[in-house]
Amino acid sequence: MKKLTTLAIFLICILLLVSCASAPRYQTLPEGKAVMVASWYGPKFHGRKTASGEVFDMYRLTAAHKSLPFGTRLRVTNPENGKSVVVKINDRGPFVRGRDLDLSYGAARRIGLIQKGTSRVYVEVLGRDERYVKTVKYAIHGSGLYTIQVGSFRMKENAWRLKRALSYTYRNVRIVKKNIKGQVYYRVLVGRFRSLARAESVALRLTDEGYNAILTVYEEVL
Repeated sequence: MKKLTTLAIFLICILLLVSCASAPRYQTLPEGKAVMVASWYGPKFHGRKTASGEVFDMYRLTAAHKSLPFGTRLRVTNPENGKSVVVKINDRGPFVRGRDLDLSYGAARRIGLIQKGTSRVYVEVLGRDERYVKTVKYAIHGSGLYTIQVGSFRMKENAWRLKRALSYTYRNVRIVKKNIKGQVYYRVLVGRFRSLARAESVALRLTDEGYNAILTVYEEVL
């Protein structure tokens, strides 16, 4: 219980910082809530992989945020009609200036946001699904420079979406094209480390946020 309380306080601080930066208060907020600008996404991304690795289902109650850990549960309330929905963060975004939270079509429909498209909403942190915390995997052969693979996709667009999300927080994020048994994959890699300990530290941070992280040897791309 203490761990959950600490996490909630930490996440509320993040939300308050975001709300102050992009969505000024326009009325008195209930205790423990922040105000954010929400939008929604749906058909274009339905069936594609999210940044967490899950397949996006526009009818499930999920949401995208640029930095909140995957598995974070939020109660989102539309102050214009009082309707609320509980969503789980499993993706990154929105990548449009002035927007803080991207709701799935299903979640946006629950609070009457479809027609308007965007709206200020109240956001309250409820906790986190700890099953989203991952463990670091190793694919290291020999020594030298190290990097971290965070994703591997057949669709280049999915790789670019993950790269864009990671670039908000991490340095040296790049996409490397790899041909494996005749199939082309686009690998999303983070960092170029001389120290294995430093690489492990960043990998642990990634897995704590809910990303898959494979420590591997850095390869120069010609």
